[in-house]
Amino acid sequence: MTPLRRRMIEDMRLRNFAPGTVDVYVNCVARLARHFGKSPELLGPDDVRAYLLHLIGQRRSSWSYYNQHLQAFRFLYNVTLGRDWVLKHLVCPKRPKRLPVVLSGEELVRFFAAIDGLKHRALLMTAYAAGLRVSEVAALRVEDIDSRRMVIRVRQGEGSKDRYVMLSPKLLGLLRAYWKAARPRVWLFPGGYADRPITPSAVRKACQRAREAAGLGKLVTVHTLRHSFATHLLEAGTDLRTIQVLLGHSSPRTTAVYTHVSPAAVRATISPLDRLDLEAAGRARS
Repeated sequence: MTPLRRRMIEDMRLRNFAPGTVDVYVNCVARLARHFGKSPELLGPDDVRAYLLHLIGQRRSSWSYYNQHLQAFRFLYNVTLGRDWVLKHLVCPKRPKRLPVVLSGEELVRFFAAIDGLKHRALLMTAYAAGLRVSEVAALRVEDIDSRRMVIRVRQGEGSKDRYVMLSPKLLGLLRAYWKAARPRVWLFPGGYADRPITPSAVRKACQRAREAAGLGKLVTVHTLRHSFATHLLEAGTDLRTIQVLLGHSSPRTTAVYTHVSPAAVRATISPLDRLDLEAAGRARS
């Protein structure tokens, strides 16, 4: 490990960055170094700008991927190297707003039925039933399932905050069957080694296999299950504040996107045209 990488990691740990964020930022900086074949310490504003243009133009990267790199470079140059002038004139782009993909109840039944293996079925059903991020469901411990209070403890979610979400009775039945078969000790869903949790990458691969097996035309990711959880709660009449807390959103504006997703909410809204007395207007003409 180079001294620069070590110092950057230490700076992020001092600020209590999530381990996932540390890994992402380090990898972004490593790609920058490989692209130019030299240490980022030797690069200047034109080099960083050229690399970001490379991501957009040649790599055709998504704006979220671009922003990950920009934020990683901001931390490296502004904090670790103390050279805020390197990125002074680079701004975060305005990301296009797209509605998230949501599965219907029928599609979810097909999806869960197509999952091969009890462990992966319990894993992905937990992600939907509790609206968890991929990193959150992967990091669940056996002790986080509280069947007495019927809640699941989510440790250190986004923003380094713990929260509780509901424990579905149907999910509890599935988890008990899974526990009797697998007998996990510490991690609810262990990975290749019993003393380590399953990796988010392995969870994503299990989700992809289930989507292909179910023959769904939609792009289904673990985050799609989370979007579906929130949308279905909204359609069932759950208020946005409760959904915000369950999802672990810091801002209600993040949760408000689901008001634009729910087809049930759209169908329940009366068009102003239907409030007009068109028959009266026709009688007046006659």
